[in-house]
Amino acid sequence: MSSTADDGDPNLGGEDVAVTEQAAGEALDLLESEGMDVEESGLRLYVQQGGCAGLSYGMRFEHAPEEDDEVFERNGLRVFVDDASIDYIEGSVLDYEGGLQGAGFHVKNPNVVSECGCGESFRT
Repeated sequence: MSSTADDGDPNLGGEDVAVTEQAAGEALDLLESEGMDVEESGLRLYVQQGGCAGLSYGMRFEHAPEEDDEVFERNGLRVFVDDASIDYIEGSVLDYEGGLQGAGFHVKNPNVVSECGCGESFRT
């Protein structure tokens, strides 16, 4: 079953996943540059086993959500999260940071109890 959350404060916690304006803008630009329809396509955010702390984030663009995905629409970006991942990332904020040390998407997750030294994996 798919559910959709409407636009709201990107800093809200709770059971949804928030997206900052900057992250949404960057992702939408990338979707469009790939020739994907931003009305139907979205960014899949998921958690997978891996890294020295046990879990790591994954992201990829998809043309449509799966049947059992949670679908959050924030600042014009659709975010797809599967049932197995939502428990690990509920209340998180997807942000985009640019800078001299490298630009990229980052998940600010209130459920994390520890991270590895490089910041690539986490434990809840």
